[in-house]
Amino acid sequence: MYQLEPAPAQPRARASHLVRKAVSLACSAAILLPLVSAPVQAQGRSLPLVRDAETEALLRDYAKPIFKAAGISNSEPEIILVNNKSFNAFVPDSRRMFINIGVLLEAETPSEVIGVIAHETGHISGRHLVRLRSAAANAQIIAVIGMILGAGAAAAGAAAGSGQAASGGAAAVLGSGAVGQRSLLSYQRSEEASADRAALKYLNATGQSARGMLKTFERMSEQQFFARKYADPYAQSHPMAQDRYNSLVNDAQKSKYFNKQDDYVLQYRHDQVRAKLFAFSNHPSSTLRAYPRSDKSPAAQYARAIAAMKSRGKGAVKEIDALIRTQPNNPYYYELKGQALLEGGDPKSAIAPFRKALSFKPQEPQFLVWLGYSLVASNNNAYLPEAERVLKQAIQRDPNSGVAYSQLAIAHGRQGERAEADLATAKGLMVIGDFQSAKRYAARAQKSLKRGTPAWLQADDIVAYKPPDLPKGR
Repeated sequence: MYQLEPAPAQPRARASHLVRKAVSLACSAAILLPLVSAPVQAQGRSLPLVRDAETEALLRDYAKPIFKAAGISNSEPEIILVNNKSFNAFVPDSRRMFINIGVLLEAETPSEVIGVIAHETGHISGRHLVRLRSAAANAQIIAVIGMILGAGAAAAGAAAGSGQAASGGAAAVLGSGAVGQRSLLSYQRSEEASADRAALKYLNATGQSARGMLKTFERMSEQQFFARKYADPYAQSHPMAQDRYNSLVNDAQKSKYFNKQDDYVLQYRHDQVRAKLFAFSNHPSSTLRAYPRSDKSPAAQYARAIAAMKSRGKGAVKEIDALIRTQPNNPYYYELKGQALLEGGDPKSAIAPFRKALSFKPQEPQFLVWLGYSLVASNNNAYLPEAERVLKQAIQRDPNSGVAYSQLAIAHGRQGERAEADLATAKGLMVIGDFQSAKRYAARAQKSLKRGTPAWLQADDIVAYKPPDLPKGR
């Protein structure tokens, strides 16, 4: 679904000065709801991120045992989806791991994705980020990510009344270092190799096969086949894929888990998510070619239902209902039905399927946002108090939802609460990185808010916010 992010959640007044102190260094991510790519803006640059509850739940389940084995389960990183079809993942700091949808689209098995997560976890647990990322050749994109992620973290900290939450974004902004290009790349190569070895250790510790990680290197090696002949090995940021494969294959094959098959349930969920991502990120005709009607698998049926929704909106409800009959306890199928109805112009009818999805996963913030959105869009003022309550619940669980903030602003506005509406709008704009517009709305909200109240202090933090300077391009 197309949705952006955040709303006020009863902050404590004393949080203001803490947030202001942190905000000069920090900021937070703009992320959309189900499979809607929206560029996160920061000083003219953008990072297209995607939200989908089903995909995120799967990635968390992939990552949880790896994070535990690496000793970072108490502060496990947030996994964020990037709307990019290339096979890539990266970590800008110890709290966030970015994974392109291309990783899931290309990976045929869970173990391939788990290997990627294990590798990136190796960077985090090895503290490579502290030493390397601040001097990385790609410092610009890291800085942009940090700036975006920091502003929302600060806004969320103010909303929650938590100085600690606000200051948590402070380390998100990374600068560039004055390190020679060739020596830097050499340093990066050693860190990548170290992360590969750490990944192998985590896979063994969790009783999982490294076969998927090796398969990834084989695929990458095939793609590098022609470039490899002419590549300067000392001018590469990563070891060549074939070298990485060769350095791991013997130890990987010695593991007693090497021939262990992927868990059946995880494989099923993986297939479902791949089909979903493919259908949402491609034209319906491409989806029908990839998942023809002769394919009766659940994943294929899922993909075709999404393609139908993209083609006909609420006209696809018949196909989605048929999908639901195959799995009447699948909350994501009800989410899809609600999305089809909402985007098809029938928000009142979308309320019931979103409620049904929440009956299975009552704590899922993205379902709460969907429900709040449909309640607001129904244009029934009797629904507005519930919409406000639901959207605030969503924000408490997921402060990076710009859509929740924008819909909350509408709910406040229709109830005559103009200052609250302006403040919610300002916070939503902070989350997506539109700082100047956020300041205008926050200043307007301040005029109608009582000085010194939590809401006034939140608005004041936004008005006073100054984004950090980004490093200049090379």
